[in-house]
Amino acid sequence: MAISKSSGVTSTERILADLCERSFLKLWSYPNPFKDDRKELCDLLAVFEDHVFIFFDRESRHLDKTDKDALTNWERWKRAAIDDQVRTAHGAEGYIRSGRGIFLDNALTTPFPIDIDRERMIIHKIIVAHGAKDACERFSDDNVYGSLAITYGDTDGGLSWPFLVHLDKQRLVHVLDSHNLPIIFGELDTFFDLSSYFDAKIEAINRFDYIACCGEEDLLAHYFLNFDSANNRHFIGTNRQDINGLMIGEGEWKDFIQRDVYKRKKEADRDSYLWDEIIQRTCQNALDGTLLGEANLLRGKSAIHEMAKEPRFSRRALSSAMINAIRNFPDVDGEITRNVSFMPSFYERKAYVFLQLRKRHITDYDNDYRPKRQALLEIACGAAKNKFPALQTIVGIAIDAPKFSRKNAEDFILMDCREWPKERRLQYERANEELNFFGTSSLIATRKKVQEFPDPELREKPKKARRVKVGRNALCPCGSGKKYKRCCLGKMVE
Repeated sequence: MAISKSSGVTSTERILADLCERSFLKLWSYPNPFKDDRKELCDLLAVFEDHVFIFFDRESRHLDKTDKDALTNWERWKRAAIDDQVRTAHGAEGYIRSGRGIFLDNALTTPFPIDIDRERMIIHKIIVAHGAKDACERFSDDNVYGSLAITYGDTDGGLSWPFLVHLDKQRLVHVLDSHNLPIIFGELDTFFDLSSYFDAKIEAINRFDYIACCGEEDLLAHYFLNFDSANNRHFIGTNRQDINGLMIGEGEWKDFIQRDVYKRKKEADRDSYLWDEIIQRTCQNALDGTLLGEANLLRGKSAIHEMAKEPRFSRRALSSAMINAIRNFPDVDGEITRNVSFMPSFYERKAYVFLQLRKRHITDYDNDYRPKRQALLEIACGAAKNKFPALQTIVGIAIDAPKFSRKNAEDFILMDCREWPKERRLQYERANEELNFFGTSSLIATRKKVQEFPDPELREKPKKARRVKVGRNALCPCGSGKKYKRCCLGKMVE
């Protein structure tokens, strides 16, 4: 069944929807959902695993007026663009926690398609406030970008100052503006990266008595520059126990993006968007109701769900491995040629199997060839589990070799192999006897170290696991008993 989504009502809502589609991807972000009283719940609701992101997008033009002093205009703008939305955000959180219905249309005919676990959910309330940038830049020459200054604490002391927003640390809300909205969602454009930043921010707000930053982008730069190698994560603040407050100065982001380390990261990330393209294409098919197979991508686990969990730097490594495998696909004689790649995930005990096939004569693509390709992919995943017994989750991806095929359709498998009884192991051993996935002499092992911010001295050093030279009329070293040119060389190349 096709799912119709709003694209946002206002121009700023459409920008927000586009940014969220890139970060949360198409299946997990929905603009303009409705409550059961036919009123809008929020401007955008995104749900992935246990994280629920509630967005409110508002624009006010009070700061364009010149007939009042700056403080008066500021108070009016802040009340309309931020204060009212903060109260509405708290109300939306209460509504979601109540368990009442959420719908995609005001006719209440299309329920929100993602199940929300009210017991385990982590809610992030995000206000996006527009209309202050130009006035902020006019107010102070020291403001680099015209973004809002933010403080988190228990009290604001009753003071008000233009372009400074005080937020209650006990009822946490994130406030973004016209300038830093695309920065935050452009740099943290995966669910993992965005939720990790918010988690670190919440942890710091709870730890310190107050936190102040001259712009959310400056806080992001601080986050990127602080890395805890012991726990393998970025953090906000300091490990010193004698400090109870944190202030991030103006221009941290401006200085950070001039660094070579940042530029190397952006360059290295380019290939990673192949991973996003594969996910987005399949998500769009699901929304259009044209997706084949039995997987329900919205309700429950799926291969696409597992792929969407990967952080940006992991997608970089996975995409790079796929691109290299596609480039190196052999052009040899034979009716069928194959190439299979084993790629580890960012998550422990999880991996990907990427299978390419080239079949020269296909008579019935959908009803004959494609089911056989799916069966081969399943066997390859089972063979990977037998070879690497510690694996608990395997995602299989199968395509026609792009080197020789202009059009393509992907097949996906999610193999839950936490339980792997002897019968199942033997099943895939028997199925793999002739195919010999991950057992041929032509396997090449590559060890690669991936860093979020690449070291300029880091170089990839491929290592061949084993290479056996045989004559074309000799028996194949894979152990099949067939001649080499009829087996791994002439028929199946791995």
